[in-house]
Amino acid sequence: MDYATLKVIWWVLIGVLLIGFSLTDGFDMGAAVLLPFIGKTDAERRVVINTVGATWEGNQVWLITAGGAMFAAWPLVYAASFSGFYFAMLLVLFALFFRPVGFDYRGKRDNPKWRGAWDWALFIGGFVPALVFGVAFGNLLQGVPFQYDTDLRVTYYGSFWALLNPFALICGLVSLTMLSAHGAAFVKLKSDGVVAQRASKALRLMAGLAVVLFVVAGGLVATLIGGYAITNAAPYDAVANPLLKSVEPGAGLWIANYVTYPWMAAAPIVGILGGVIAFVLAGSRLEKTAFIGTSLLIVGVILTAGFSMFPFIMPSSLDPRSSLTVWDATSSKMTLEIMLVAVIIFLPIVLAYTTWAYRIMRGKVTVDALDDKRNTMY
Repeated sequence: MDYATLKVIWWVLIGVLLIGFSLTDGFDMGAAVLLPFIGKTDAERRVVINTVGATWEGNQVWLITAGGAMFAAWPLVYAASFSGFYFAMLLVLFALFFRPVGFDYRGKRDNPKWRGAWDWALFIGGFVPALVFGVAFGNLLQGVPFQYDTDLRVTYYGSFWALLNPFALICGLVSLTMLSAHGAAFVKLKSDGVVAQRASKALRLMAGLAVVLFVVAGGLVATLIGGYAITNAAPYDAVANPLLKSVEPGAGLWIANYVTYPWMAAAPIVGILGGVIAFVLAGSRLEKTAFIGTSLLIVGVILTAGFSMFPFIMPSSLDPRSSLTVWDATSSKMTLEIMLVAVIIFLPIVLAYTTWAYRIMRGKVTVDALDDKRNTMY
Protein backbone atom coordinates (compact mmCIF):
# COMPACT_ATOMS: atom_id res chain seq x y z
CA MET A 1 0.00 0.00 0.00
CA ASP A 2 1.45 3.40 -0.97
CA TYR A 3 2.26 6.05 1.63
CA ALA A 4 -0.37 8.57 0.49
CA THR A 5 -3.17 5.99 0.78
CA LEU A 6 -2.02 5.06 4.27
CA LYS A 7 -2.19 8.72 5.30
CA VAL A 8 -5.80 8.98 4.15
CA ILE A 9 -6.70 5.67 5.82
CA TRP A 10 -5.41 6.97 9.15
CA TRP A 11 -7.31 10.22 8.74
CA VAL A 12 -10.43 8.07 8.36
CA LEU A 13 -9.56 5.80 11.30
CA ILE A 14 -8.91 8.68 13.69
CA GLY A 15 -12.22 10.17 12.58
CA VAL A 16 -13.88 6.83 13.37
CA LEU A 17 -12.32 6.86 16.84
CA LEU A 18 -13.55 10.40 17.50
CA ILE A 19 -17.04 9.45 16.35
CA GLY A 20 -16.94 6.28 18.46
CA PHE A 21 -15.94 8.32 21.50
CA SER A 22 -18.71 10.86 20.89
CA LEU A 23 -21.38 8.20 20.38
CA THR A 24 -20.50 6.18 23.49
CA ASP A 25 -18.87 8.45 26.04
CA GLY A 26 -21.01 11.27 24.63
CA PHE A 27 -24.23 9.99 26.19
CA ASP A 28 -22.37 9.48 29.49
CA MET A 29 -21.36 13.13 29.52
CA GLY A 30 -24.78 14.24 28.31
CA ALA A 31 -26.54 12.29 31.07
CA ALA A 32 -24.17 13.85 33.64
CA VAL A 33 -24.92 17.35 32.33
CA LEU A 34 -28.65 16.76 32.71
CA LEU A 35 -28.40 14.88 36.03
CA PRO A 36 -29.30 17.82 38.33
CA PHE A 37 -32.26 18.76 36.14
CA ILE A 38 -33.78 15.40 35.21
CA GLY A 39 -33.48 13.92 38.69
CA LYS A 40 -35.26 15.87 41.41
CA THR A 41 -34.97 13.29 44.19
CA ASP A 42 -32.14 11.01 45.23
CA ALA A 43 -33.92 7.97 43.81
CA GLU A 44 -34.46 9.70 40.45
CA ARG A 45 -30.84 10.77 40.27
CA ARG A 46 -29.74 7.23 41.05
CA VAL A 47 -31.85 6.09 38.10
CA VAL A 48 -30.09 8.58 35.80
CA ILE A 49 -26.65 7.59 37.09
CA ASN A 50 -27.32 3.87 36.70
CA THR A 51 -28.53 4.22 33.12
CA VAL A 52 -24.86 4.82 32.24
CA GLY A 53 -23.29 3.22 35.31
CA ALA A 54 -22.66 -0.17 33.72
CA THR A 55 -20.86 1.11 30.62
CA TRP A 56 -19.24 4.49 31.30
CA GLU A 57 -15.80 3.07 32.18
CA GLY A 58 -15.62 1.05 28.99
CA ASN A 59 -16.69 4.05 26.95
CA GLN A 60 -13.67 6.00 28.23
CA VAL A 61 -11.46 3.63 26.22
CA TRP A 62 -12.47 5.40 23.00
CA LEU A 63 -10.97 8.68 24.25
CA ILE A 64 -7.76 7.01 25.37
CA THR A 65 -7.46 5.12 22.09
CA ALA A 66 -8.08 8.27 20.03
CA GLY A 67 -5.36 10.12 21.94
CA GLY A 68 -2.93 7.24 21.53
CA ALA A 69 -3.69 6.90 17.83
CA MET A 70 -3.13 10.63 17.31
CA PHE A 71 0.20 10.43 19.14
CA ALA A 72 1.38 7.53 16.96
CA ALA A 73 -0.10 8.52 13.59
CA TRP A 74 0.10 12.35 13.80
CA PRO A 75 3.03 13.18 16.12
CA LEU A 76 3.33 16.76 14.85
CA VAL A 77 -0.38 17.39 15.47
CA TYR A 78 -0.10 15.84 18.93
CA ALA A 79 2.87 18.06 19.83
CA ALA A 80 1.39 21.28 18.43
CA SER A 81 -2.11 20.76 19.82
CA PHE A 82 -0.97 19.87 23.31
CA SER A 83 1.25 22.95 23.29
CA GLY A 84 -1.49 25.26 22.05
CA PHE A 85 -4.36 23.75 24.01
CA TYR A 86 -2.30 22.88 27.11
CA PHE A 87 -4.45 24.63 29.71
CA ALA A 88 -7.65 23.60 27.95
CA MET A 89 -6.51 19.97 28.02
CA LEU A 90 -5.63 20.27 31.71
CA LEU A 91 -9.09 21.70 32.37
CA VAL A 92 -10.66 18.69 30.63
CA LEU A 93 -8.39 16.30 32.51
CA PHE A 94 -9.24 17.73 35.92
CA ALA A 95 -12.93 17.78 35.03
CA LEU A 96 -12.74 14.11 34.03
CA PHE A 97 -11.29 13.31 37.47
CA PHE A 98 -14.72 14.07 38.91
CA ARG A 99 -16.32 11.22 36.99
CA PRO A 100 -14.81 8.11 38.63
CA VAL A 101 -14.80 9.62 42.12
CA GLY A 102 -18.32 10.96 41.60
CA PHE A 103 -19.68 7.57 40.57
CA ASP A 104 -17.82 5.65 43.28
CA TYR A 105 -18.13 7.99 46.25
CA ARG A 106 -21.63 9.39 45.81
CA GLY A 107 -23.28 6.43 47.50
CA LYS A 108 -20.76 6.06 50.33
CA ARG A 109 -22.82 8.27 52.66
CA ASP A 110 -26.57 8.60 52.97
CA ASN A 111 -26.36 12.38 53.35
CA PRO A 112 -28.25 14.78 51.03
CA LYS A 113 -25.48 17.41 51.04
CA TRP A 114 -22.81 14.79 50.37
CA ARG A 115 -24.73 13.25 47.47
CA GLY A 116 -25.74 16.65 46.10
CA ALA A 117 -22.11 17.75 45.99
CA TRP A 118 -21.11 14.65 44.02
CA ASP A 119 -24.07 15.16 41.67
CA TRP A 120 -22.68 18.59 40.76
CA ALA A 121 -19.21 17.06 40.47
CA LEU A 122 -20.59 14.64 37.88
CA PHE A 123 -22.24 17.61 36.14
CA ILE A 124 -18.86 19.36 35.89
CA GLY A 125 -17.27 16.13 34.61
CA GLY A 126 -19.74 16.09 31.73
CA PHE A 127 -20.22 19.80 31.07
CA VAL A 128 -16.58 20.92 30.84
CA PRO A 129 -15.28 18.26 28.38
CA ALA A 130 -18.37 18.55 26.17
CA LEU A 131 -17.93 22.33 25.94
CA VAL A 132 -14.13 22.39 25.59
CA PHE A 133 -14.03 19.78 22.81
CA GLY A 134 -16.36 21.96 20.74
CA VAL A 135 -14.34 25.08 21.55
CA ALA A 136 -11.22 23.29 20.34
CA PHE A 137 -12.84 22.46 16.99
CA GLY A 138 -14.01 26.06 16.69
CA ASN A 139 -10.42 27.25 17.06
CA LEU A 140 -9.18 24.70 14.53
CA LEU A 141 -11.64 26.05 11.97
CA GLN A 142 -10.32 29.58 12.55
CA GLY A 143 -6.65 28.60 12.69
CA VAL A 144 -4.34 28.33 15.67
CA PRO A 145 -1.46 30.81 16.27
CA PHE A 146 1.59 28.53 16.08
CA GLN A 147 4.69 28.46 13.92
CA TYR A 148 7.48 26.08 12.97
CA ASP A 149 11.05 27.28 12.57
CA THR A 150 13.53 25.83 10.07
CA ASP A 151 14.47 23.11 12.58
CA LEU A 152 10.78 22.12 12.91
CA ARG A 153 10.51 23.40 16.47
CA VAL A 154 6.97 24.52 17.16
CA THR A 155 6.08 27.67 19.10
CA TYR A 156 2.56 28.61 20.21
CA TYR A 157 1.78 32.33 20.56
CA GLY A 158 -1.79 32.26 21.83
CA SER A 159 -3.34 32.14 25.28
CA PHE A 160 -6.07 30.16 27.00
CA TRP A 161 -8.46 33.13 27.07
CA ALA A 162 -7.99 33.71 23.33
CA LEU A 163 -9.46 30.26 22.74
CA LEU A 164 -12.75 31.46 24.23
CA ASN A 165 -13.68 33.65 21.25
CA PRO A 166 -17.32 34.04 20.10
CA PHE A 167 -17.21 31.56 17.20
CA ALA A 168 -15.39 28.93 19.26
CA LEU A 169 -17.98 29.31 22.03
CA ILE A 170 -20.77 28.77 19.49
CA CYS A 171 -19.01 25.56 18.41
CA GLY A 172 -18.68 24.63 22.09
CA LEU A 173 -22.42 25.07 22.52
CA VAL A 174 -23.03 22.89 19.44
CA SER A 175 -20.99 20.14 21.09
CA LEU A 176 -22.62 20.64 24.49
CA THR A 177 -26.20 20.61 23.22
CA MET A 178 -25.77 17.67 20.85
CA LEU A 179 -24.11 15.52 23.53
CA SER A 180 -26.77 16.59 26.04
CA ALA A 181 -29.43 15.57 23.53
CA HIS A 182 -27.66 12.24 23.09
CA GLY A 183 -27.56 11.76 26.85
CA ALA A 184 -31.25 12.65 27.17
CA ALA A 185 -32.14 10.15 24.45
CA PHE A 186 -30.18 7.43 26.23
CA VAL A 187 -31.74 8.18 29.63
CA LYS A 188 -35.18 8.13 28.00
CA LEU A 189 -34.33 4.77 26.41
CA LYS A 190 -33.10 3.26 29.69
CA SER A 191 -35.64 4.65 32.20
CA ASP A 192 -39.35 5.03 32.73
CA GLY A 193 -41.84 7.14 34.65
CA VAL A 194 -41.14 10.74 35.55
CA VAL A 195 -37.42 10.44 34.75
CA ALA A 196 -38.19 9.40 31.18
CA GLN A 197 -40.71 12.23 30.88
CA ARG A 198 -38.17 14.84 31.95
CA ALA A 199 -35.59 13.27 29.63
CA SER A 200 -38.08 13.67 26.76
CA LYS A 201 -38.41 17.39 27.47
CA ALA A 202 -34.64 17.78 27.73
CA LEU A 203 -34.20 15.86 24.47
CA ARG A 204 -36.57 18.14 22.59
CA LEU A 205 -34.89 21.28 23.95
CA MET A 206 -31.31 20.16 23.39
CA ALA A 207 -31.90 18.62 19.95
CA GLY A 208 -33.63 21.80 18.77
CA LEU A 209 -30.84 24.01 20.11
CA ALA A 210 -28.17 21.76 18.58
CA VAL A 211 -29.70 21.96 15.11
CA VAL A 212 -30.13 25.75 15.28
CA LEU A 213 -26.59 26.32 16.56
CA PHE A 214 -25.16 23.91 13.97
CA VAL A 215 -26.87 25.84 11.17
CA VAL A 216 -25.66 29.16 12.61
CA ALA A 217 -22.09 27.87 12.88
CA GLY A 218 -22.26 26.58 9.31
CA GLY A 219 -23.50 29.93 8.08
CA LEU A 220 -20.62 31.70 9.84
CA VAL A 221 -18.09 29.31 8.32
CA ALA A 222 -19.49 29.92 4.84
CA THR A 223 -19.56 33.72 5.15
CA LEU A 224 -17.33 35.17 7.88
CA ILE A 225 -14.84 32.54 9.07
CA GLY A 226 -11.89 32.29 6.73
CA GLY A 227 -10.51 28.96 5.58
CA TYR A 228 -7.22 27.76 4.15
CA ALA A 229 -6.10 26.23 0.87
CA ILE A 230 -2.85 24.63 -0.27
CA THR A 231 -1.46 26.58 -3.23
CA ASN A 232 1.82 24.72 -3.76
CA ALA A 233 1.86 21.22 -2.36
CA ALA A 234 4.75 18.88 -1.72
CA PRO A 235 4.45 15.32 -3.12
CA TYR A 236 1.89 13.28 -1.19
CA ASP A 237 4.52 10.64 -0.38
CA ALA A 238 7.11 13.16 0.84
CA VAL A 239 8.55 13.17 4.37
CA ALA A 240 6.60 14.88 7.13
CA ASN A 241 7.74 18.50 6.75
CA PRO A 242 4.95 21.10 6.80
CA LEU A 243 7.29 23.84 5.53
CA LEU A 244 7.58 22.25 2.08
CA LYS A 245 4.20 23.62 0.97
CA SER A 246 2.52 26.99 0.48
CA VAL A 247 -0.85 27.85 2.05
CA GLU A 248 -3.14 30.84 1.54
CA PRO A 249 -6.02 31.87 3.83
CA GLY A 250 -9.27 33.15 2.39
CA ALA A 251 -12.97 33.59 3.03
CA GLY A 252 -15.26 30.66 2.28
CA LEU A 253 -12.45 28.19 1.59
CA TRP A 254 -13.85 25.67 4.10
CA ILE A 255 -16.78 25.02 1.74
CA ALA A 256 -14.55 24.40 -1.30
CA ASN A 257 -14.55 20.63 -0.72
CA TYR A 258 -18.34 20.57 -0.96
CA VAL A 259 -18.11 22.17 -4.40
CA THR A 260 -15.42 19.75 -5.56
CA TYR A 261 -17.04 16.70 -3.99
CA PRO A 262 -20.83 17.29 -3.82
CA TRP A 263 -21.40 13.95 -2.04
CA MET A 264 -19.84 15.50 1.09
CA ALA A 265 -23.00 17.58 1.49
CA ALA A 266 -24.57 14.41 2.89
CA ALA A 267 -22.74 15.06 6.19
CA PRO A 268 -24.52 18.29 7.24
CA ILE A 269 -27.80 16.96 5.83
CA VAL A 270 -27.50 13.81 7.98
CA GLY A 271 -26.65 15.93 11.02
CA ILE A 272 -29.65 18.22 10.61
CA LEU A 273 -31.96 15.34 9.75
CA GLY A 274 -30.84 13.39 12.82
CA GLY A 275 -31.49 16.37 15.07
CA VAL A 276 -34.93 16.89 13.57
CA ILE A 277 -35.81 13.21 14.05
CA ALA A 278 -34.78 13.39 17.71
CA PHE A 279 -36.75 16.63 18.18
CA VAL A 280 -39.92 15.24 16.59
CA LEU A 281 -39.78 11.88 18.39
CA ALA A 282 -38.72 13.26 21.79
CA GLY A 283 -42.17 12.77 23.29
CA SER A 284 -43.04 9.49 21.56
CA ARG A 285 -42.46 5.89 22.54
CA LEU A 286 -39.95 5.43 19.72
CA GLU A 287 -37.00 5.72 22.10
CA LYS A 288 -34.59 3.73 19.92
CA THR A 289 -35.38 5.81 16.85
CA ALA A 290 -34.87 9.02 18.82
CA PHE A 291 -31.52 7.69 20.02
CA ILE A 292 -30.57 6.86 16.43
CA GLY A 293 -31.52 10.44 15.57
CA THR A 294 -29.09 11.94 18.10
CA SER A 295 -26.43 9.49 16.90
CA LEU A 296 -26.91 10.72 13.34
CA LEU A 297 -26.70 14.29 14.61
CA ILE A 298 -23.29 13.61 16.16
CA VAL A 299 -21.97 11.73 13.13
CA GLY A 300 -23.15 14.48 10.77
CA VAL A 301 -21.60 17.30 12.83
CA ILE A 302 -18.20 15.61 13.16
CA LEU A 303 -18.08 14.58 9.49
CA THR A 304 -19.06 18.11 8.44
CA ALA A 305 -16.08 19.54 10.33
CA GLY A 306 -13.74 16.86 8.97
CA PHE A 307 -14.87 17.20 5.36
CA SER A 308 -14.67 21.00 5.52
CA MET A 309 -11.07 21.02 6.71
CA PHE A 310 -9.63 18.13 4.69
CA PRO A 311 -6.70 17.80 4.13
CA PHE A 312 -5.96 20.25 6.96
CA ILE A 313 -5.80 18.93 10.50
CA MET A 314 -4.46 21.96 12.39
CA PRO A 315 -4.21 25.18 10.35
CA SER A 316 -1.91 27.97 11.52
CA SER A 317 -3.34 31.48 11.58
CA LEU A 318 0.09 32.96 12.31
CA ASP A 319 2.10 31.24 9.59
CA PRO A 320 -0.20 29.41 7.13
CA ARG A 321 2.76 27.47 5.71
CA SER A 322 3.19 25.83 9.14
CA SER A 323 -0.34 24.39 8.94
CA LEU A 324 -0.46 20.66 9.55
CA THR A 325 -2.22 18.49 6.99
CA VAL A 326 -2.90 14.83 6.34
CA TRP A 327 0.07 14.80 3.96
CA ASP A 328 2.79 16.33 6.14
CA ALA A 329 1.91 15.59 9.79
CA THR A 330 2.03 11.79 9.78
CA SER A 331 4.46 9.19 11.05
CA SER A 332 6.61 7.02 8.83
CA LYS A 333 5.16 4.54 6.37
CA MET A 334 6.31 1.61 8.51
CA THR A 335 4.64 3.03 11.62
CA LEU A 336 1.33 3.48 9.82
CA GLU A 337 1.52 -0.05 8.38
CA ILE A 338 2.21 -1.68 11.76
CA MET A 339 -0.60 0.30 13.39
CA LEU A 340 -2.99 -0.65 10.58
CA VAL A 341 -2.29 -4.36 11.14
CA ALA A 342 -3.02 -3.90 14.85
CA VAL A 343 -6.30 -2.13 14.03
CA ILE A 344 -7.37 -4.88 11.63
CA ILE A 345 -6.77 -7.49 14.34
CA PHE A 346 -8.08 -5.77 17.46
CA LEU A 347 -10.82 -3.37 16.33
CA PRO A 348 -13.28 -6.16 15.41
CA ILE A 349 -12.64 -7.74 18.83
CA VAL A 350 -13.35 -4.45 20.61
CA LEU A 351 -16.51 -3.86 18.58
CA ALA A 352 -17.74 -7.42 19.20
CA TYR A 353 -17.14 -7.13 22.94
CA THR A 354 -18.79 -3.70 23.09
CA THR A 355 -21.85 -5.02 21.23
CA TRP A 356 -22.06 -8.01 23.59
CA ALA A 357 -21.73 -5.80 26.69
CA TYR A 358 -24.51 -3.45 25.60
CA ARG A 359 -26.71 -6.42 24.75
CA ILE A 360 -26.18 -7.92 28.21
CA MET A 361 -26.85 -4.57 29.90
CA ARG A 362 -30.02 -3.83 27.92
CA GLY A 363 -33.26 -3.08 29.69
CA LYS A 364 -34.62 -0.21 31.75
CA VAL A 365 -33.40 1.03 35.11
CA THR A 366 -36.20 1.46 37.65
CA VAL A 367 -36.42 2.60 41.25
CA ASP A 368 -37.59 -0.89 42.27
CA ALA A 369 -34.53 -2.45 40.65
CA LEU A 370 -32.27 -0.03 42.54
CA ASP A 371 -33.92 -1.02 45.84
CA ASP A 372 -33.51 -4.72 45.08
CA LYS A 373 -29.81 -4.32 44.15
CA ARG A 374 -28.79 -1.59 46.57
CA ASN A 375 -25.37 -3.16 47.16
CA THR A 376 -24.47 -3.72 43.51
CA MET A 377 -25.65 -0.51 41.80
CA TYR A 378 -24.64 3.12 42.24
